Amino acid sequence: NIHMKCTMRFIFFALGWLFFSLGLIGVFLPVLPTTPFMILALFMFAKSSERFHQWLYHHRLFGPPLQKWHEHRVIPLRAKMLSISMMSMSLLYVIFYSPIPLWMVVVTALLMAYGAWFILSKPSRAPDYALSEEL
Repeated sequence: NIHMKCTMRFIFFALGWLFFSLGLIGVFLPVLPTTPFMILALFMFAKSSERFHQWLYHHRLFGPPLQKWHEHRVIPLRAKMLSISMMSMSLLYVIFYSPIPLWMVVVTALLMAYGAWFILSKPSRAPDYALSEEL
């Protein structure tokens, strides 16, 4: 059982660094979103390393959006627009250029629609009372 816990902790830690790396690449590549990968990295570090969880949560660049997500479930408008655009372009690609069966196109479209609904259902900025507390 302890071997399984150590294995899972290692897997979560490795996934944390994978997602962090993808988010870091997203800083420089506008087609790759940064914040969702950093949220995933933060989650993985929470499961594997308190030290790295705290480091990422309080990071000068990545910390503030993660804190806003944690406290208010905020997804910035830019991230929403980028996510919806990328999902739409990906779905159009699947529809017109992919040889997958129709049922898989429908499943893909439904999953993307759920993802879009989730993203659009979150606020784009923290509530006004939270903003006044930051000042």
